[in-house]
Amino acid sequence: MRFDLTDLSLFRHVVEAGSITRGADRAHLALAAASTRIRNMEEALGAPLLVRARQGVTPTPAGRTLVQHARTMLGQAERLREDLATYAGGLAGQVRVLSNTNALTEFLPEALSTFLTAHPNVNVDLEERLSDEIVGLIAEGVGDIGIIAGTVDPGRLTTYPFRSDRFVLVVARDHPLAKRDKVEFAEVLDLDFVGLDRASALQRFLSSKATQVGRPLRLRVQLRSFEGVCRLVERHVGVGIVPATTASSAIKSMAIKAVDLADPWALRELTICVRDFKALPPYAQQLVEHMRAEARPAEARQAKTRHAGTH
Repeated sequence: MRFDLTDLSLFRHVVEAGSITRGADRAHLALAAASTRIRNMEEALGAPLLVRARQGVTPTPAGRTLVQHARTMLGQAERLREDLATYAGGLAGQVRVLSNTNALTEFLPEALSTFLTAHPNVNVDLEERLSDEIVGLIAEGVGDIGIIAGTVDPGRLTTYPFRSDRFVLVVARDHPLAKRDKVEFAEVLDLDFVGLDRASALQRFLSSKATQVGRPLRLRVQLRSFEGVCRLVERHVGVGIVPATTASSAIKSMAIKAVDLADPWALRELTICVRDFKALPPYAQQLVEHMRAEARPAEARQAKTRHAGTH
């Protein structure tokens, strides 16, 4: 029975994604090649590793055992590469970051770009997830660093403040709601929405909030960016929910209006979480410190803005 690191990495991705297709995509393998590798692994073991269903795949008891060992072995391989990199000069390795939609689209691009420019031998594997999913995955050691909403209980994870933002409703400038300063989410559920792809963490979050109210979310169009959401809102296709930072930028060039959401969940305090900072590889520790350093000036600017607004 021989499983190479590519096999183990693929199997870990498949289990975590709950899909051979998405797992193959994350492992940068063609679907046919990924399916062949999984089948060969099962044949070599002499037992099934996955339960296949229309909704996706789940690991069998043998599969759960394999993925636990795969994570350990892949982690050891990464530590080996990290230790040997010191002889080649500079840090080298890969850090896995799990982030909710807000941080991923609004704050991480800038923070990661400056970090990666300064560390050309470090790669970042960035994945979008719901905040409560991220807590569990970081606790299990699936990811190195998580960015979650401050409203989520991080359990025993170590946390650090990152950024603050809030979600707002965006409407066309001549929409009846444009005259409102504030609105509750439940008030707008009879309207058509322009939103992100249904698989996105934010869209799943908003759908769950609508379900709690006992109403469906009428998602008319699905896009891949908040900017695209704002552009279709401007053309009266529907209303949308985006971060306030996105709305304030879009308002400068689009005929839209941002209306505050009165719901408590609309305020987003974003938090960095790790399982054990000291156990992180050096490059992952440096990324955490880099994000914390970038957060401090942003917090100071926000505090200054709030202070000015009271005078």
